[in-house]
Amino acid sequence: MRRVGRLGLAGLALAGLLAGAAGPALAGKANDTLVYASDSEPENLSPYHNNLREGVILARNVWDTLLYRDPKTGAHQPMLATAWTWVDPVTLDLTIRDGVTFHNGDPLTPEDVAFTFNYVLTPEAKIITKGNVDWMKSTEVTGPHGVRIHLKAPFPAALEYLSGPTPILPAAYFKKVGLDGFSKAPVGTGPYRIVSTESGKGVKMVRNDKYWPGNPAGKAKIGKLEFRIIPDGDSRMAELMTGGVDWIWRVPTDQAEQLKNDPTLTVVSAETMRVGFLQFDVLGRAQEKSPLKDARVRQAISYAIDRKVMVDNLARGGARVMNAMCFIEQFGCTDEGVPRYAYDPAKARALLKEAGYGNGFDIDLSAYRERDYAEAVIGYLRAVGIRAKLNYLRYAAMRDAMRAGKTSIGYQTWGSFSINDVSAFTGIYFRGGEEDLARDPTVIADLQAGDTSTDPATRKAKYAAALTRIAAEAYALPMFSYPSNYAFTADLNFTAQTDEVPRFYAASWK
Repeated sequence: MRRVGRLGLAGLALAGLLAGAAGPALAGKANDTLVYASDSEPENLSPYHNNLREGVILARNVWDTLLYRDPKTGAHQPMLATAWTWVDPVTLDLTIRDGVTFHNGDPLTPEDVAFTFNYVLTPEAKIITKGNVDWMKSTEVTGPHGVRIHLKAPFPAALEYLSGPTPILPAAYFKKVGLDGFSKAPVGTGPYRIVSTESGKGVKMVRNDKYWPGNPAGKAKIGKLEFRIIPDGDSRMAELMTGGVDWIWRVPTDQAEQLKNDPTLTVVSAETMRVGFLQFDVLGRAQEKSPLKDARVRQAISYAIDRKVMVDNLARGGARVMNAMCFIEQFGCTDEGVPRYAYDPAKARALLKEAGYGNGFDIDLSAYRERDYAEAVIGYLRAVGIRAKLNYLRYAAMRDAMRAGKTSIGYQTWGSFSINDVSAFTGIYFRGGEEDLARDPTVIADLQAGDTSTDPATRKAKYAAALTRIAAEAYALPMFSYPSNYAFTADLNFTAQTDEVPRFYAASWK
């Protein structure tokens, strides 16, 4: 179970007062500056060149997309595109809004849209999550206000992607400064504009007072926004309690319960679309004669872990055990008919013995967040004879190691870029891309068929077949959905959303 850090809450506050590392506190209502802190830093501030949640948050507050998905209704609304029409199942025409300017003063044009999508499709772009854009074939300018997106195949989820992980970049500026220059001084069209970045420290933003009128996001209500990187959880707590920051998240549940007693703070808990899972080196690249090549071993691991106990004692806050490799409320996600792995250590030992590992084996397990979750998994594995050693890494290092076949088991989490479609989860890890460690042709074919069918019933059937096979072969073990505990100053109006996107532009002071 989680426990309060060794300093305790009072000690945390004292430590924050004594440290003074951040200098005079500038956070808060009096300075019209909302300072939010998190533990991780995006490897690159370009929204296409990181897939860390902190990068997604920056993207939603700094960049606009062609469409906007209303977080309350899920309906797609005009944003940078004022209208769209399907010419046929693989051709989408959009009208680009006039009168929008980037933060550097450049006007938004159809050329910016075409450049963005054509650029991210090139191998030279080296974007991180190709699945967000690889459904597109090319984009062309069709007139002074028009673009046409050509799809590789029908993709019913296209509008969902165009409202999420596909922000529009300024073509002329990006070409001038290149990716490295853009990461140091990013430019978008969104509610906030970035004014400074410092590696290892954070990002400072100010309200975009020239934000185009009538946009569905609305003009930001708070004048300044600052993202601070504070890796240590105790330090984030101390900064919150002493006024150095206004907002933190991923607060351990027991600490969140204690913070509720502080009248100067507000604590909110909400389930998110993020799901934790164990990903296995199915092809056995990370270890000579890897036990993970045997499905019985992967199944044994799945039976060895009491996910319900982890939900009840570690995650809490509305978390749910997941039995399929997706977030259960995404379109196409189902656990009906999907093989389930109830906690059964005796069965796990029997499967290991049957596979020739009656005496267990040594293996590595990598993780990048919630270290106590990973340590709990290791404890369960050791109880059935699997001696796992934890490698705790930064996310980018762990992701690259998994892709390169240098890690046997990865404790992963995925928030689907907040896309409410199973293609944004299952397809990322099992459709043959860089994240796919199984490369099962049957699964790949089913997922591709689900992605490209225009019949919702066919899509659901194909996804169900893929999810069933993934579970039967134990290519990965879904753990549970992630709740998030948010703690912030009582002076702040903030609404938490299931899609795990803090919309700071919608926040306000009381």
